Amino acid sequence: MIVTADAKLNLYLDITGRRSDGYHLLETVMQSVSLSDVLDINITEGEGITVSCDVPRIPSDESNIAYKAAQRYLDAAGVKARVDIRIQKRIPSGAGMGGGSSDAAAVLTAMNRYFNNALSVEKLHDIASGLGADVPFCLTGGTKKCRGIGEVISSAPQIKRCVFLVVMPDFTCVTKEAYAKFDVTPIPPRDAINEFASQLGGSFEGRMYNTFEVLYSDNRIKLLKAELMRHGARGALLTGSGAAVFGVFDDEETANAAARYFPLNFTSVCIPTEQSIHFV
Repeated sequence: MIVTADAKLNLYLDITGRRSDGYHLLETVMQSVSLSDVLDINITEGEGITVSCDVPRIPSDESNIAYKAAQRYLDAAGVKARVDIRIQKRIPSGAGMGGGSSDAAAVLTAMNRYFNNALSVEKLHDIASGLGADVPFCLTGGTKKCRGIGEVISSAPQIKRCVFLVVMPDFTCVTKEAYAKFDVTPIPPRDAINEFASQLGGSFEGRMYNTFEVLYSDNRIKLLKAELMRHGARGALLTGSGAAVFGVFDDEETANAAARYFPLNFTSVCIPTEQSIHFV
């Protein structure tokens, strides 16, 4: 099976607290976008899991989240199979765009199709929740409000037509370090997710928010936002815990023109998508 796994952007991200087990509680609005990893998933008789990727720094052992997804599916379904996964990486790592999470969601979805929906939607969601905060969202994609540690998902109003220009700087952000910084310097929650979501059909870009962006003092992120705005973005924001920054544009022509001003960085012009996982 050939599966594409879409990236995500956080249009709103608020850290609202922390559970007794140490996991942070979030309120976020996530949007899947048309920047995708491509996975070639081959399931045959036998046993064992292999993962390979065209980006050398991506791990290929059991620490890879796609590997973990395959193993947990086999365990939950009580089946044996050989699973070989090849990943063409298009979503940058360390960007806050859910690349690994979308790969894991693609593996779960593909394996469930192969095994004739042996697991219910609810069970897939449970496995996804145990893999990472963004994986449950990536199973469905679209525009969603997510709470808790990402596992409580509800619908959100349809986003108005727009185009995103994503710019990845020449550095990455480590999620664990970002949360540790929050623990040292906590920021009071805004508790405004419903108010923000109500604006998605209109001028939402001026109301976008990300707690991590407030935490970071790195001027490079501020400069990227300023450059996006200077070249036509109606709003700009850090996604996830970073380091990618995106701008919201009216049309592809304006976004493509703006992209030419970021020649040294990874850039991607993408549009909102209604789901994350697509079979080719």
